[in-house]
Amino acid sequence: MIYRFQVFVFFLLLGACSEKSNVANKEQVKEELQLPSWNEGATRSSILDFVKKTTTDGSADFVPVEDRIAVFDNDGTLWAEQPFYFQVAYALDYVKKEAPNHPDWAKDPVLKAAIEGDIQGVLGAGEKGLIEIVMKSHAGMTEDQFEDAVSSWIATAKHPQTGKAYNEMIYQPMLELLDYLRAHDYKTFIVSGGGIDFMRVWAEKAYGIPPYQVVGSSIKASYEVVDGEPQLMKIPELNFIDDKAGKPVGIHQHIGKKPILAVGNSDGDFQMLEYTTKQEGARLGIILHHTDSVREYAYDSLSPIGNLKRGLIEGPSRGWIIIDMAKDWSAIYPN
Repeated sequence: MIYRFQVFVFFLLLGACSEKSNVANKEQVKEELQLPSWNEGATRSSILDFVKKTTTDGSADFVPVEDRIAVFDNDGTLWAEQPFYFQVAYALDYVKKEAPNHPDWAKDPVLKAAIEGDIQGVLGAGEKGLIEIVMKSHAGMTEDQFEDAVSSWIATAKHPQTGKAYNEMIYQPMLELLDYLRAHDYKTFIVSGGGIDFMRVWAEKAYGIPPYQVVGSSIKASYEVVDGEPQLMKIPELNFIDDKAGKPVGIHQHIGKKPILAVGNSDGDFQMLEYTTKQEGARLGIILHHTDSVREYAYDSLSPIGNLKRGLIEGPSRGWIIIDMAKDWSAIYPN
């Protein structure tokens, strides 16, 4: 009788151990399915660990759902940005397309360069020239007219070097990170130097981020009633630049809560990451370093686009994760 009881206990314990083993195996498989385009290593593990500790009940670093705010730069972080910002590509294409309706544009050196496809001539005019191009392509129309123009461009325009549609040059690993965060009740926001109205046209379809969770630079607008129809008219005057020190301001004004996770790729994102991580509690800053000249582009401190120097130097000592694109990502763009 005693022997039978010992055998019963033995198999009971064996079953319990087996059940624990199965649970552990399931958890391991589940973890391996997260961020599938991220190669195993310290970068992926650090991100998974951060999300786990901030979303697990009883964790010392647990963060309530209402405070799980993650902010992402767009250009060079969620989609590519070389050889120049894609919004600039839209502006140049718009000016070329509309030039026949505005013969006076040919008298302006910057607009003339844009019409002739002289990119270096446009870029050589510096920030002032780019602002002029943007104003011509973004203002003097209603919000609906602008949305239609951007939607048409996104549907037809191709990148000059890859031949891909611009919204095909979004980063698969970042799409996975956005989905992973949202699956753990994070709210994901874009906080970009790019135009807020430009990004709001296509960001939800591309990233699953709705228009009201997009923060960006803007020009002014006025409310008008034309033929009995209320509408917003875009005015050629700068309203807000959401870059560098402007990013924490944009976060405060549009989101109203401090993020606990921030992702960027250039020194234009430094203040956003600093603002996010120099707070109490669990915080994480992530910088994407473009190191892959084969599958994408390799650039940092010498690039006029997405310049990254201070972040590389100070990031590690601040506890920020530096993503090595060539090393940490098994894929770049969606298939």
